[in-house]
Amino acid sequence: FYTLSSSLKAPSEIYIFPPTLLPEVPQWQNYTRVLTEYPYTTWFMNTVFVTLVATLGTVLSSSLVAYSFARFTYRGRDGLFLITLATMMLPAQVTLIPQFILFWKLGWLDTFYPLWVPMWFGGTAFFIFLMRQFMMSLPRELDEAALIDGASRFRIYWNILMPLCKPVLATAAIIAFMAEWNRFIEPVIYLNSPMKFTLSVGVSFFKQNADSSSEILQHILMAAAVMMIAPTLVVFFSAQKYFVQGIAMTGIKG
Repeated sequence: FYTLSSSLKAPSEIYIFPPTLLPEVPQWQNYTRVLTEYPYTTWFMNTVFVTLVATLGTVLSSSLVAYSFARFTYRGRDGLFLITLATMMLPAQVTLIPQFILFWKLGWLDTFYPLWVPMWFGGTAFFIFLMRQFMMSLPRELDEAALIDGASRFRIYWNILMPLCKPVLATAAIIAFMAEWNRFIEPVIYLNSPMKFTLSVGVSFFKQNADSSSEILQHILMAAAVMMIAPTLVVFFSAQKYFVQGIAMTGIKG
């Protein structure tokens, strides 16, 4: 509420004491300034591209790995699954420098590749766990009947299990979307050109200007923050029923 209220205040109202909850006169031009004086639209489109591609890669690759853990029997399967779960306890900062060196040698710095390509190779441990538990609740007789009819393992995954896994896929997609949309550390490390910034880096750009400029830009920063948060709220509330259903059904093994 403070962010929304401040985004509509005049500069003179931002630091007034005692603070006011509502602006005296809503300053809608604050939002216009964000769109006209800064490359906000470009940052928005960059964020949409990275978020959608990374989310799609995360969901698809995680579901493939989960399918292997849930439906196949092979030596070392449970050990690999435990190792996968153990990676959730590994802080992201531990792998940050090795990843930076790898992407630097690949020539991927100041590109979007480091932000979405890794998501297509294995997904994330949490989503793998979530989807594996859901797939284990589905009867194996579905697989056996499909195999008798001549279906391949991939066709079973794509045509039988994936439609049944819509609730957990939607849950993973929502969580991944919100995480990618707000991701800050990786974009600020790998992106150097202002026209390639994502919204999270762009909003911090407003903060830097607010600290160094003689003009009070706090109201502009708040307007940019509101515009950044709005899409995640729309996505969450529009898909809320799938999110709740996916969480509720995960882990129920039949």
